[in-house]
Amino acid sequence: MSNDKISLFEEKKIRKIWHNNEWFFSVVDVVEALTDSTDPKDYWYRIKKRSSREESVELSTICRQLKLQASDGKMYKTDCSNTEGILRIIQSIPSPKAEPFKRWLAMVGYERIEEIENPELAQERMKKLYEAKGYPQDWIDKRLRGIAIRQNLTDEWKERGITDQKDYAILTAEISKATFGMTPVEYKKFKNIPEKSKENLRDNMTDLELIFTMLGERVTTEISAQEKPEEMKEHKQVAKRGGRVAGIAREETEKELGRTIISKENSSDIKKNKELKNDDKSSLPG
Repeated sequence: MSNDKISLFEEKKIRKIWHNNEWFFSVVDVVEALTDSTDPKDYWYRIKKRSSREESVELSTICRQLKLQASDGKMYKTDCSNTEGILRIIQSIPSPKAEPFKRWLAMVGYERIEEIENPELAQERMKKLYEAKGYPQDWIDKRLRGIAIRQNLTDEWKERGITDQKDYAILTAEISKATFGMTPVEYKKFKNIPEKSKENLRDNMTDLELIFTMLGERVTTEISAQEKPEEMKEHKQVAKRGGRVAGIAREETEKELGRTIISKENSSDIKKNKELKNDDKSSLPG
């Protein structure tokens, strides 16, 4: 689950999605954060049922069913509401956390407005997040560049009428297979990342793996912008071609290095390598 779609309130994860130029938040996640309920779905069901009997406005009417990623990695339609709706829902939940949560909502909305006006702030926040997780600086620079290139690619797909997340996954798999000989799902297994893990594959890639991922996606973007494919089968061919350019470059690099650049290293190894380098530096005289 990508980090830009999760926020934390007192260490509780709140899923969110940017929809119609504003944040929509998972109501069930909000209920769980405010109540610490062991069954927030049932709690929310009972609140909705009560509001339909006792209140002039049914809470279900201020929600929208939007697809959010669940803990199993799949996308499901989920009751979501914007800031105004969430504030209305909070009124129906007796909780000492209500006021802190209102302030948290305001902060999340303000940060988004800042990022729209100055996109560099979003990148700076992402950089600090990866630093806090213990990644080395040179890796972070490549990861952030990769995020920008990925965004350019998805913007290009949207421009051509591709909007479904499943289609994004299919096209991404085509690029990955042509670049590395593996789909993202197969790559995660290769790196021993648990199947149900929320970890992003790219957060487990080495520098060179990130570089060739960027190359495949950037070339795909350029071909698509030039040829303007319309049908899904055409998009798949473009994705294969873009990935193949990166695949050929990877194979040539491996010949020069005398080793494969496809690595079993994952995020823990990348962070460990940073610690070892720091230890080496600290042992130098002077």
